Amino acid sequence: MNKCETQPLCYWGFWPRYWRRHRSFSRSTHRLLQAGRYVHDVRDHRTGLKHAPSFKVEGHPFDPDDLSGVWGNNGMELDVKNVPAFTAWGYEQYQATRSEESPLGIPLSNSKDPMMRCDPLGYPRLFAYNYGFEFLQLPDRAIQFFEWGHNWRTIWTDGRKLPENPPEPRWLGYAVGHWEGDTFIVESNGYDDRSWLTEDRRDRRWGFPHSDQLRVEEKYRRIGYDTLEATLTIIDPKVFKKPWTTTGKIRMSVGTELGEYLCVHSDNDLFNQQYVIPAAGGKQ
Repeated sequence: MNKCETQPLCYWGFWPRYWRRHRSFSRSTHRLLQAGRYVHDVRDHRTGLKHAPSFKVEGHPFDPDDLSGVWGNNGMELDVKNVPAFTAWGYEQYQATRSEESPLGIPLSNSKDPMMRCDPLGYPRLFAYNYGFEFLQLPDRAIQFFEWGHNWRTIWTDGRKLPENPPEPRWLGYAVGHWEGDTFIVESNGYDDRSWLTEDRRDRRWGFPHSDQLRVEEKYRRIGYDTLEATLTIIDPKVFKKPWTTTGKIRMSVGTELGEYLCVHSDNDLFNQQYVIPAAGGKQ
């Protein structure tokens, strides 16, 4: 049985159901893409817009230096089978993320998760959980837009270097990028340490923390019209004894566009009062 079925406050249980229904178009499109085709005259339930005519995705021509398009559907999860050993300080921070329990002894899954307070997800958590992202390439920068939170980060490609001492921490950090052959390489630092790297999906009672020394290296290579090969490496010597690398492929959501997906405090509070607190044995 999936652990979510036994934890009333599991990750997905937090979000009002009608929010999830807004994802129906892109999820159904993703299934079509997996079959290697895209169906013509599909209407986006969120915008009411019609999309491009049908064409066969497999074998469609593409420019490997062009990363434009909407990629993914729900992010590419970090490889939790490959988590490096913690430092002593890192383990202490990890343990501090453990969820509390209700008076009935029920784990309040993710009760300490910054996401549950509508904090920005930060990066690289947005890599792992985003509802899709889109690259916009300009002469001196690349902009990466994310549906989750309806926000973006700027990746400077004008030859500048990362600041050794960033002036202030940012949820999405400072990022620079360059091309090596057909691979787009991104380096970033200067992260706000209030965010998590991701939820620990091995047991949804913890989250992976990071320090202000976090550095992230990414590689993107377009290997097909609808396929992006991605590698993300987390380097945080204050938390982990060695780098943590995740590799995988991200599929394009052909014919879609990013929606507006925001964490709204009023919805958050109402849902917690009506469902989360009672499920944990608390009073409304």
